[in-house]
Parts: sequence; structure tokens; C-alpha cells
Amino acid sequence: MSQTPTDERRAESLDPDAQGVLDTLGEMGEPDLSQMSPEQARATLGDLFTPTVDPEPVDSVEERKIRAPARDIRVRIYDPEPDAALPATVYFHGGGWVAGNLDTHDGVARSLATEGECMVVSVDYRKAPEHPFPAAVEDAYHATKWTADHIAGENGLAVAGESAGGNLATVVAQMAVEKEVGTPEIDHQLLFYPVTNHAFETPSYEENGDGYFLTARGMVWFWNHYLQSDVDGANLRASPLRTPQRILSQLPDATIVTCGYDPLRDEQFAYSEALENAAVDVEHLHYSDMIHDFANMRRLSDPFEGIEAAVDVRSRAGEALQDAFE
Repeated sequence: MSQTPTDERRAESLDPDAQGVLDTLGEMGEPDLSQMSPEQARATLGDLFTPTVDPEPVDSVEERKIRAPARDIRVRIYDPEPDAALPATVYFHGGGWVAGNLDTHDGVARSLATEGECMVVSVDYRKAPEHPFPAAVEDAYHATKWTADHIAGENGLAVAGESAGGNLATVVAQMAVEKEVGTPEIDHQLLFYPVTNHAFETPSYEENGDGYFLTARGMVWFWNHYLQSDVDGANLRASPLRTPQRILSQLPDATIVTCGYDPLRDEQFAYSEALENAAVDVEHLHYSDMIHDFANMRRLSDPFEGIEAAVDVRSRAGEALQDAFE
């Protein structure tokens, strides 16, 4: 059943936990990512989001390398019940296609495994600018196909991701239904505040472009490092919002998480509406008082008391996965 949020896209004020995170970041004096080199941005986000507290327990966690043409793709596999035949979710971390890694988003992957009662394959896809578009897309699809062939079997398969990883998740879902590809069969797409369009003119970019963690200038910086040229921004595998309805109508059910204080909010609403108009069943979970990436802002270290809503959204995401695999 489709759940559509109310017209209140942005609460009158931020959630106190989200404001606390922003205050902590301000006290730490973290510089603007858009003024950094890719190496500096990776180090900064790595320091901020690699947990130093004890992780949520999962029975089995192991790393493997998937062999792909002329490269290996590193994955981390979370199995909450090794003796059972479970469905699988392929998960793509956020970081603007430039930063982020298996460690920065380890907490979300663990929660999806336990709350979703499924195996989670977290993918360390290639990063820009060293490996620009479409390298990340190629790795994402290859890892999803590998998971279908070697992990999920007949038990069910979903794709999931945050931000740039949400972009990769829905692009992989689109690739899987295109006639020239046709596989693997994906049961669900779980999209946390996904990037859906190479454009910067929406009201949410104006309202939320500065001061709420992800900035408008930061998104321009990420896109400029990811794409080889602006022409690539019109490619459906970079901007899935531009996908024609004939492809959207073949996509699996979706759960889309959005935030009121996110520059990307309006393009995410537009993608949710495009899927619904194509008769795709969408559960749209809108947190009007939240900031981008909040699901990954559960307690990470002593300076971060964390965002309580991260617990809620991870639980609801897990329920969505369980429902998809029934």
C-alpha cells in the first residue's frame, strides 16, 4: 500500500537531536567539503562517521573480493543467521560517489541485516574522480548480479543505498529491467534520501542549501567530481528521475526515505511521484524535521550523542525488507 506524506515538506524547526549534531560539527570546526581535495574529504568524513563505539552485533561478518573485469570489488557480508537460508540486500553507502566506505556506513548495514532478517552485502564500489561515472554504476550492478547468483539464490533480493548509494540502488534496479540486461530479479528498492537528478534549481536547494550538513555547494562539488562532463548528467544512469515511464513501470516496489531539511528533498519527492505515476507501489517515509544522512547518525563516538530518529528509520526500513521478502 502506498504511503504518501503530507504537504508539510519542512517542519518549522529541526529535530533537537539533529540540531545537536549540527552544533557538535560546528564546535569541531570541520571545514567545508567543497573547499577540500577528494583525499581530504574522504579523511574528514571517515573520521566523522567511522564508529568508535561497539557495533551492533551480527552473527557473521566477513569480507570478500568479487572478481570483475580487470578489477576486484570488495564487499562485506553480514549474516544474522548463518544456519538459515535468507534473502539478501545489496547495500551501497553514501558519500557523493567520492567519499565513504564500508566502515563509515557499517552501522546501517548491520541494522538492515538484523531488522530486515536478511543477509546484507555492502559494496565498496570505485570512487570518483579517480574512477568517474559510470565506474560506480558498473561495480554496483556487477555486485548485485554476483549476490543474486551466489548469495540470494531463490530466497529474494533487494537493493538499498543512502544518498549517492541510493542513486546507485535505483539505477541498478532500472538496469535489471531493461531488455538488454533483464537480470537479476529484484524484489524491492530501499532508498534513503537518494540523489535522483543532476540539477540544482529546486526550492529545497534554496531552502536547505547551507547550514544543514549537506550543502548546495557540496552537491555541486560531488557532481563535478563524479561526472566526466555535464553531458553525463542527462544520462539515465546518473539521473534516474529522467527515466521514461515505460522503464519505471517495470521497477520493483520501493521504500523512499526523505528529509525536510535536505537540499535533495524535492528531487526525491519527484522520483517518488514518478514511480507512483508509473503504478509502482511506493512507501514514502518523510521526516520533515530531519537532515540528510540522519540514518547514519546514530551514536558513532563520544562527541556524537546521535539522532534518535535513526533508530526509528532503520527499524521501519527493516520492516519494509521483511515485507518485501514475504
